[in-house]
Amino acid sequence: MTDGTPAPAPFTAADFAVRLKRAAQAADAADLTGLLLTPGPDLLYLTGYAPVAITERITMLVVPVEGDPTMIVPKLERPDAEASSGASVFGLTDWTDGSDPYHATAGLLGPGRYALSDSAWAMHLLGLQEQLPDTSYVSMTTALPMLRAIKDDDELERLAAAGAAADEAYREILKVRFAGRSETDIGHELAQLLRGFGHSQVDFTVVGSGPNGANPHHEMGDRIIEHGDMVVLDFGGLKHGYGSDTTRTVHVGEPTDEEREVHEIVRRAQQAGFEAVRPGAECQEVDRAARAVIADAGYGEYFIHRVGHGIGLTTHEPPYMVEGERQPMQPGMCFSIEPGIYLPGRFGVRIEDIVTVTADGGRRLNRTPHEMAIVG
Repeated sequence: MTDGTPAPAPFTAADFAVRLKRAAQAADAADLTGLLLTPGPDLLYLTGYAPVAITERITMLVVPVEGDPTMIVPKLERPDAEASSGASVFGLTDWTDGSDPYHATAGLLGPGRYALSDSAWAMHLLGLQEQLPDTSYVSMTTALPMLRAIKDDDELERLAAAGAAADEAYREILKVRFAGRSETDIGHELAQLLRGFGHSQVDFTVVGSGPNGANPHHEMGDRIIEHGDMVVLDFGGLKHGYGSDTTRTVHVGEPTDEEREVHEIVRRAQQAGFEAVRPGAECQEVDRAARAVIADAGYGEYFIHRVGHGIGLTTHEPPYMVEGERQPMQPGMCFSIEPGIYLPGRFGVRIEDIVTVTADGGRRLNRTPHEMAIVG
């Protein structure tokens, strides 16, 4: 079971060189001395290097505003760093067990203000602060929230492929029987379908049936799905290194008039959020548009989360579509639009697509119908 499409060509050293140059320019514009990247999505984005495991041993890429980027790694991991696809675009040094890694890392830095990967270990930050009292640090998301937000054509191709694979998984799951089976059973089938359609990693499979659907992050449990249940299905992961994330809400057997009404309100809210997508508009406008539909229908208190989040190398990253986020939308941004209504003790409804900003609006990367599907 596959989508039959060939894998995209891998990113090259030239791609990473462009990204590193752009990152240094962004750091300069933000009045930073440089960037400090530890294992995680930022390091992968800028170098193509993903250590086998994130451990207590420090690995750090130093990207100065002026000068060449250099990565320091544990000596035992140097061969892996040298073999990474971006190895030719950064200098490489190492440290050995038993030596002081923070003293070695400090030699790559000067006094100043640095942005540090959000995923950096506190022990590494504290070690650097002890060695370099004249430095200060700010989180990468605070300083450069848009570092990875604008996707190029190759990234958009990967995100579209991930979205299409998630759509295929949804189409297939509608063919199975829900009633009499546990949420966990359905969740495991969803995960298998995602892998079957090319996902290398499954990050989550939310299966919230009946009252469990009123908890947006319920994931799945032992509850047996019953005839008459509303079931929230929210699932995603990584394909070709980029994320998928989609939600549809199905019903086991015929729904009540109230259930149909609530589902329709959420559908209209999702559409309103999508119609608010356009270059130059603030991210918060997407949240406002979707939220207004739900509030006007009398369910405002039951919409209890932001309307969306960015997606790329991870399934949650900037930008965030939430009140107060004044970052203007730009072509190439990709994010979810996922309004919901959650009635405690009864049921929940959520509909989610990944959307990318285009030159004149938005484009959905999920194409399955928004209408409520009836399952057995």
